[in-house]
Amino acid sequence: MTAEAPGPLAVDRRAQVLDVLQRTGSARVSELTEALGVTAVTVRRDIAQLAAEGLVRRVHGGVTLLTGAADDAAAADGAPRGSTVGMLVPSLDYYWPGVARGVEAAARTHGLGVVLRGSSYESDDDRPQLERLVDLVGSGGLVVAPRTDTPTAAATLAWLASTGVPTVLAERAAPTAAFDTVHSDHAEGAEAAVRHLVGLGHRRLGLVVSAHSPTGPNLRRGWLDATADVTRTVDVATPDPGRPGWDDAVAGIVAQCRATGTTALLVHADATAVALVQAFEQHGVDVPRDLSLVAYDDEVAGLFSPPLTAVRPHRHALGRAAVALLTARLADPDRPTHRVQITPSLRIRDSTAAPR
Repeated sequence: MTAEAPGPLAVDRRAQVLDVLQRTGSARVSELTEALGVTAVTVRRDIAQLAAEGLVRRVHGGVTLLTGAADDAAAADGAPRGSTVGMLVPSLDYYWPGVARGVEAAARTHGLGVVLRGSSYESDDDRPQLERLVDLVGSGGLVVAPRTDTPTAAATLAWLASTGVPTVLAERAAPTAAFDTVHSDHAEGAEAAVRHLVGLGHRRLGLVVSAHSPTGPNLRRGWLDATADVTRTVDVATPDPGRPGWDDAVAGIVAQCRATGTTALLVHADATAVALVQAFEQHGVDVPRDLSLVAYDDEVAGLFSPPLTAVRPHRHALGRAAVALLTARLADPDRPTHRVQITPSLRIRDSTAAPR
């Protein structure tokens, strides 16, 4: 049976409430209950918290946006209203839109605008895009996820630090103390997946990660730590589905799983997990009867048949945390460097079961 998916995190729900009020000015509790898919008690609790923060006003049966709330918040944070958050992300069609929406919702509550730029995992140097953003942000700052594995990366980050523009690195490790950072604890996400599989009785576990993604090494680190007392089998980094070498990689994974008696896999990311399940089906391997599988990212895993158990990084919360770091830096440029970790959560569905 598929476990009921938990509702949005409190920080995400409150951002969604503010999003509705920015569009409509006011909303009834019943309307927010339906929009968020949570109980009226939860909505009222979120409204009370937002009211305590001076962002909304409670009225009979609902809530209204507090006039001037964004101006007051911006002044308190040291970021003048009308300042801009410049954002650079490596993809506009996977993972990062959720982070961008979190940044936008949080920036809105502080009276800040957002300018979004897209880069690419194939980009050799993000500096041209970063230069444009530096020119645009004025008295604001940056939330960026630049390439850190190219020959030009170190020089680009050194240049960015030299500009003096307050910058938060998202899902990237800071090479120096020049940047605040916020990232998902992907190693812990991998460990949570392994703990779930071991708890079901699996003792021969494999790992498949996306070769181009900077998430892969962190997942592998967590997987290695969590599998110290079981047998590690498959350990593969693959191209993305449809890219050159994909078909050979899938055939190799299926063969290795059979040869090693693998009973469970952790797979990054969703598209790779879905494609692997379909490939296993073509080879007569049933998920989860013959092989349990946990996807990593949970963008579309729950929509597949069978719905895939998945680890979900909290993208929206990550975006909001990045803006919180940025506004704090704008208010106090001399504050110590902060590094924030956000723990992913495990969503148990139909692709994992006890081994036969």
